[in-house]
Amino acid sequence: MDGEMRRRGHATEHDGGSDGVLVVGQAARDLVLRTERFPERNDHASVTERMETLGGKGANQAVGLRQLGASVRLLAVLGRDAAGEEAARTAASDGIDVRWIVRRAETALLVDVVDGDADRALLEHVPDDSLLTEEDVRSAAESGAFDGCDTVVLQLQQPEATVLAAARLGRARGLRVVIDGAAEGRTRDELLGIVDVVRADATEARTLTGATLSSPAETRVAAESILATGASVVALTVEGQGDLVAWSGDSAFFAFGDAAVVDPTGAGDAFVAGLVTGLRRGLSPRDAGDLAHRSAAATVARLGGRPDLARLAPHR
Repeated sequence: MDGEMRRRGHATEHDGGSDGVLVVGQAARDLVLRTERFPERNDHASVTERMETLGGKGANQAVGLRQLGASVRLLAVLGRDAAGEEAARTAASDGIDVRWIVRRAETALLVDVVDGDADRALLEHVPDDSLLTEEDVRSAAESGAFDGCDTVVLQLQQPEATVLAAARLGRARGLRVVIDGAAEGRTRDELLGIVDVVRADATEARTLTGATLSSPAETRVAAESILATGASVVALTVEGQGDLVAWSGDSAFFAFGDAAVVDPTGAGDAFVAGLVTGLRRGLSPRDAGDLAHRSAAATVARLGGRPDLARLAPHR
């Protein structure tokens, strides 16, 4: 295994069974609507397909990781309403450990509307109470959420204090710390000094680096600036072109293919699930990136952000 993968002294290969992954992020009720066209102002359009299920970036990543063979725990918030009950049951039936899901208030709602050209609009109702707090993270840690895990995956759409608390706790326990998203200022600087793996889409990558990433070459330079902070693997999206995965001394670019896209929702979540799975299995960053790329491609070929990745699970 390449030396750079041990830069923070963390283990690099796991069987996906005895050790597990803790995902810290959003869970929600996901309503997906497909229509042939978006309505004009004051007009209407018919819905041709409708889907309701467990959603949110944290839940999607947890589902993808479980489908790829990991033992997964989810730290997220669901409401005390009927939607929360149904979402919790779905997560449990997916094989996710739901003991650390916080139940309060109202479940977040995400409405994903996709037209026949795979253009999408996202409507979000995410009450403040549906976001994790620093106290939620500390309480979960005290009750064993981090115990027995080798990796913690954090979505940066949660409050800064929450993300920092989870990252610090993961680092203190010697876990691989993975972040997905963007942060700015002192929060970004501290996170980049803690984490092992950084994933960001094109917009988030600009926030992280302050650079315009219009080509793989520019993106490689930006990724190197993040690697210099101590991360082992950096995965950034080049807008409209593909994903670049970089590690010490090398990188790989995975171009978006020509296959038809049904719904771009959830591509990044599936990418994270594939990348984390590959790294936990001891694959090289290049091969882990390939698994991530194929996971994202499989997800955009179907409606909704919920992944369906079991056929991609690596063989032991």
